[in-house]
Amino acid sequence: MTDAVEYDVVVLGAGPVGENLADRTRAAGLSTAVVESELVGGECSYWACTPSKALLRPAIARADARRVPGLRESVQKPLDPEAVLAHRDEYVSHWKDDGQVGWLDSIGSRLYRGHGRLHGPKKVVVEGPEGERHVLTARHAVAVCTGSRAVLPGVPGLAGAKAWTSREATSARSVPGRLAVVGGGVVGVEMATAWQALGAQITLLVRGAGLLPRMEPFVGEHVADALTEAGAQVRTHTAVASVERSGGTGPVTLVLDGGERIEADEVLFATGRAPRTDDLGLESVGQEPGSWLPVDDSCRVKGSDWLYAVGDVNRRALLTHQGKYQARIAGAAIAARAQRVPLLESDRWGAHAATADHAAVPQVVFTDPEAAAVGLSLVQAEEAGHRVRAVDYDLASVAGAALYADGYRGHARMIVDLDREILLGVTFVGPGVGELLHSATVAVAGEVPIDRLWHAVPAFPTISEVWLRLLETYRG
Repeated sequence: MTDAVEYDVVVLGAGPVGENLADRTRAAGLSTAVVESELVGGECSYWACTPSKALLRPAIARADARRVPGLRESVQKPLDPEAVLAHRDEYVSHWKDDGQVGWLDSIGSRLYRGHGRLHGPKKVVVEGPEGERHVLTARHAVAVCTGSRAVLPGVPGLAGAKAWTSREATSARSVPGRLAVVGGGVVGVEMATAWQALGAQITLLVRGAGLLPRMEPFVGEHVADALTEAGAQVRTHTAVASVERSGGTGPVTLVLDGGERIEADEVLFATGRAPRTDDLGLESVGQEPGSWLPVDDSCRVKGSDWLYAVGDVNRRALLTHQGKYQARIAGAAIAARAQRVPLLESDRWGAHAATADHAAVPQVVFTDPEAAAVGLSLVQAEEAGHRVRAVDYDLASVAGAALYADGYRGHARMIVDLDREILLGVTFVGPGVGELLHSATVAVAGEVPIDRLWHAVPAFPTISEVWLRLLETYRG
């Protein structure tokens, strides 16, 4: 059966990005169809942000409690893996999307289940699960919101080894006795933290010099020290040459570049992401299948007046909150253009340009200790040609941090643009610092002058008092 339907907007992908874009276009009165080949809610809801944080929260809460006098003695027992995994399953709705589908229905968006492919300008063909075929035509815009997928490197033997990617790491049904983690980025360190707390023996293998290489160097040092103290083996400058696993079952052996062999029960490769654009029919509209899609600040694909790429697929910032931000911008821009309203006059929020994913991108890494950063690191700022000064402060010296936990260890850095006296970046590492990040994001995104920040008085005694100490250090 084939049917043909016309909508104002067609959205490919029903993850958080596609949902937010559809919400904005529907609120503007545009008819909107959403196409999804898997679960409505996408990667974040079922295999990334939500399950990973459900796994990590008990680990971090226990670690914090063990640093509090009068409480640490009560929390020395191991975590209950069965309870933690059950808690995770509840938060991912047992991998069922009924609630998310109900939400799409509530905003008046039409859901098409199946694989959607572009078939020329403004046209999407959906092959449904029962063989049905839908031809959707968009009057105004098609938005590609299909996200990204984990990439496995071309290591000999890996293809048949049934290695974990981020999906298996967040959805595993039991705790492996020994887990080898390849990669020192966010996924690698978060999953090492979670599964170690649940009882796995962790070996973390990193090709480079340290963990979390896109953040300030001291961040990776703090996280590596904490993982090591908790019992993990953290090995830098280490590359995997091949993988051995008979029939994809039983123990897995990693052969390192120098010939050393490491045996584990499971191995997680957290070695990068690629856009989910390889089978979307991009060739029919002059784009390259499998590529990242370059966009302008309204997330419209460059060279097109109707095709949008929002979230991970445009490679501006591979983070759920940034994708949702882009979706709000793109949805409002689509609505304004459909109604022929000048962009800067049509939105009560004042603009239709995604500016906060250029130099004010916030990110929290939910390890123990937490790491949080927004904007540019020192190296990034210098490479961009700014005249800057890095201002550092030991978080352990802040009264609120000392009260937060015995033996508190952490560090803060702000990057000051010396010509404009505004902040270009802020980084924290330490227990509980994730909740400091939004204040830093406001300072960076708002380009708040240092002289004005001096009047944003932090409450005593909180960890936020580090702001006062950083400003005092800068003023000398």
